[in-house]
Amino acid sequence: MIETLQFYWTYPFVRYALVVGVLIALCSSLFGVTLVLKRFSYLGDGLSHVAFGAMSVATVLRLADTMLLVLPVTVVCAVLLLRGGRNAKIRGDAAVGMLSVGALAFGYLVVNLFSTSPNLSGDVCSTLFGSTSILTLTEEEVWLCAGLSVVVVALFVLLYQKIFAVTFDETFAQASGVNARHWQLLLAVIIAVIIVLAMYLVGSLLISALIIFPALAAMGVCRSFLGVTICAAVFSVACAAAGILLAVLAGTPVGATIVAVDAAGFVLFRLAGALRGAA
Repeated sequence: MIETLQFYWTYPFVRYALVVGVLIALCSSLFGVTLVLKRFSYLGDGLSHVAFGAMSVATVLRLADTMLLVLPVTVVCAVLLLRGGRNAKIRGDAAVGMLSVGALAFGYLVVNLFSTSPNLSGDVCSTLFGSTSILTLTEEEVWLCAGLSVVVVALFVLLYQKIFAVTFDETFAQASGVNARHWQLLLAVIIAVIIVLAMYLVGSLLISALIIFPALAAMGVCRSFLGVTICAAVFSVACAAAGILLAVLAGTPVGATIVAVDAAGFVLFRLAGALRGAA
C-alpha cells in the first residue's frame, strides 16, 4: 500500500486534492462548531443547493471560472437568509427549505434545457456528489482555494472572542457592545465561501457532513468550546486526508468516501465518549 501511495503521490492531481481537501475540511470544522451550537446546521445544506443552482447556470453560460458567479450568488443568499430572517413572513427552516428545493430544481432544469454536454448525468452527479471534481483541479484553482482558506482561518483566529460570545450568549454579547447582527452576517458570508469551496471536495449534497460530523464527534469527547473546536479541526482534517487517499487507492467516489470516513469516525468518537462517561 505504501508503494502504491508513493506512486500516486508523483501525480500532481493527488497532491492538489490533498491540499485542497485538508484546507476545506479545516475551514468547515472551525465554523461548523458555531453553526451546530447555534442550530444553524440547516443553513449549510440550503446554501449548498443554491451553489448547485448557480453552478448549473455558470456551466450553461460556459464561464471560464464558475466561481465568479457561484460565490457572489451564494453569499447574497446567505446574507438574505440571516438578515431577513427575523422580519420576513417566511422564516427559519421554512425559508431555507424553499430556497434549497427551488435552487436545486432550477439548476437541474437549466442544465437539462440548455446544456450541450454529451454526459449530462455524469456532470450533474459530479456536481452533486463531488465524484471527480476534486481530482481535476488546476493549479490556479488550488491557489484560489488556498488563499480563501487562509483568509477564513485567519478571520476565525482573529475574531475568536467575538465568535465565542455570539455563539453562546447573543444577548450578553449585544449588551457588551458587540453587534451580534453584524457578526451573524459576517458568519453567513464566511459559511457561503466555505460552501462554495466544499463543492470541489464532496459535492453540493454532501457538504453538510463536513460541517456537522466533526462538530458532533468532538462534542462527544470534549467539553470546552476551544477543546471542541481543536478536536473538530483535527478530526475533520484526518478524515478528509484518509478519505481522499482511500478513494484514490480503491477507485471510489471521493466525496462519498470522505463522508463515509467522517461517519465512521463519528461513531468511534461517540463510543469513546460513552465509555469515558461510564468509567
